[in-house]
Amino acid sequence: MCGIAGVVSTTRESNITEALVRNMCDQIIYRGPDEEGLHVADGAGLGMRRLSIIDLSGGHQPIFNEDRSAWIVFNGEIYNFPEIRAELVSRGHRFVTHSDTEVIIHLYEEMGPDCVTKLRGMFGLAIYDKTKRKLTLARDRLGKKPLHYAVHDGKLFFASEIKSILAVAPELAEVNSQGLLEYLNYGYIPDPLTAFTGIHKLPPGHLLEFQNGEIRTRQYWDLPEYNTHAPKSEEECLEDLEARLFEATKIRLISDVPLGAFLSGGTDSSTIVGLMARASSAPVKTFSIGFKKDDFNEASWARVVAKKFHTDHHELILEPDVVQTVEHLTSSLEEPFGDSSMLPTYYVCQMARQHVTVALSGDGGDEMFAGYDRYRIHDERRIFERIPEWMRKLFREQIFPRLPNTMQGRKFSYNVSLSWQERYIDHIGFLAAAERDTPLLSPEFREIMEQGDDPSEVLRRYFAKAPARDPIDQLLYVDTKTYMAGDILTKVDRMSMLNSLEVRVPMLDHLFVEWVAGLPPEWKLRGKQQKYILRKLAERVGVPHEAIYRQKQGFSLPLVHWMRHELKEMLMILLEPRTLARGYFDAQGIRKLMDDHLLRGKTMTGRLWRLLMFELWHRNFLENYVKPAGLNTLPVIADSRRQSRLPSDALASAPVGG
Repeated sequence: MCGIAGVVSTTRESNITEALVRNMCDQIIYRGPDEEGLHVADGAGLGMRRLSIIDLSGGHQPIFNEDRSAWIVFNGEIYNFPEIRAELVSRGHRFVTHSDTEVIIHLYEEMGPDCVTKLRGMFGLAIYDKTKRKLTLARDRLGKKPLHYAVHDGKLFFASEIKSILAVAPELAEVNSQGLLEYLNYGYIPDPLTAFTGIHKLPPGHLLEFQNGEIRTRQYWDLPEYNTHAPKSEEECLEDLEARLFEATKIRLISDVPLGAFLSGGTDSSTIVGLMARASSAPVKTFSIGFKKDDFNEASWARVVAKKFHTDHHELILEPDVVQTVEHLTSSLEEPFGDSSMLPTYYVCQMARQHVTVALSGDGGDEMFAGYDRYRIHDERRIFERIPEWMRKLFREQIFPRLPNTMQGRKFSYNVSLSWQERYIDHIGFLAAAERDTPLLSPEFREIMEQGDDPSEVLRRYFAKAPARDPIDQLLYVDTKTYMAGDILTKVDRMSMLNSLEVRVPMLDHLFVEWVAGLPPEWKLRGKQQKYILRKLAERVGVPHEAIYRQKQGFSLPLVHWMRHELKEMLMILLEPRTLARGYFDAQGIRKLMDDHLLRGKTMTGRLWRLLMFELWHRNFLENYVKPAGLNTLPVIADSRRQSRLPSDALASAPVGG
């Protein structure tokens, strides 16, 4: 596990130096505090910061093939590398390390860029082929590890994090208005956009090849067809599910450094801990955090599960300096990020790192097994589709605008008047609902939004290509491609790496994901029971019944309390002239939102948190590169998703599975 960065020129004559690549790597030392690796030659520079997990004494990067014609820097873990290595040795390849990284470069000799289709794990990697003068970038199938790139001044820059690129090309800090609009809508910026016009995310499951000054991107993996295999019985389904998840968990226990697991006491993390306990000869080290306020304290549930599986349990009840933490995180994140659960994620990573270097998590269970309440709510609201569309349209256009904002059920009535896909898009998005109720955008920013892409088009595109017929399966696909990659996995990567901790995710093993996708939706959402078959597996593994069937809290924190007390003073910056002068927001709308929350007792926590993170990103990160940072730094017309792609990009059709 590490962070990678580098730059490749279109010509051998370039000003790429070790100092330049080192500067890129220095921005992400926390991703790899153990050592630095650089190689600069032939108009290319590759660098990495290493967090040593496998082959501690060897495995130094960059790693070369036998004749040094190809070199690689790699961030991640490949769990099937011993099998691949044995196969490559039988073909005559010579190895000088015991690392998974070296396996990839020899596999590249055999298969070229398509070598990534044989890798089982998480990765962001860069391979430079000196003979072909070609750079290959690749990102793992589900997006556990990040990878960014930019083409500028005859060079391609790449890095695990955007700040590495900005450190050597600060002129790329041109704010992307479309990216900011999508942040405000979703709370994160979906790929391939970033907060900067010239910098892009390589989407999960994609390859990028840079040769002769041209870029070609193609998708090498996508989720397979949903609902393709129906188990004959619940017992058969459970046996197969148990065997597959146990195997995915067991291979993630390979490590030359201390290893543990996050434990919230919920179904997902508890099941993983139970399977780890079965596979481990020593007690599993588990980590949980709680808060003083009982409404947000799940530590007691974690203790119940830890006792059941006899883990070496570590618990911390927090009274954090939340203001200091928010300042620190918004200084470190190069894009605005609106998921408040980054705070407890950061704290539990910080605690775990005091004892281990690797931790397993239960992430992915909600997107694989329909764990979020919104899936159940969506299913229940399908009854409203019996109302003729002309009546629903009449309501939206003629009746709804006349309803008072204070009317109870107003938002609900609008939502259920939509078609089922639009209903979900309206439920997930922030901007459309906010603009209907309390307009927050300034007229100038609203004009930019109207001239660019509708942020909701992100979800519509994924609905259109979902390999599923059933609506629940379509929702799972859309969330896996957007929310999980852009929010959940981004949060886990950034918070863990800020603490130099590697996190592994058994439920997102791509072979396991492909199998789960093929299950009929009734094995995931049965009536009102979410994660039906996964809960049955948790029972089978031995997770206490009361932990499995308690009310879902998620990774909760007392945010409402904090925003009325500890964070109240920080929240007031939304009304400061410095904030309003940026030109993004309507002052009257912001004041009403603040009054509703602080004076009228309404819970506007989610909206205010998203706006606060937006402003703190400007102050604590962006203004290091762009001054002043506001609407006047944006182009007159928003950069659409189509415009964000380079003219030479070519997107090939994706194979199903693989």
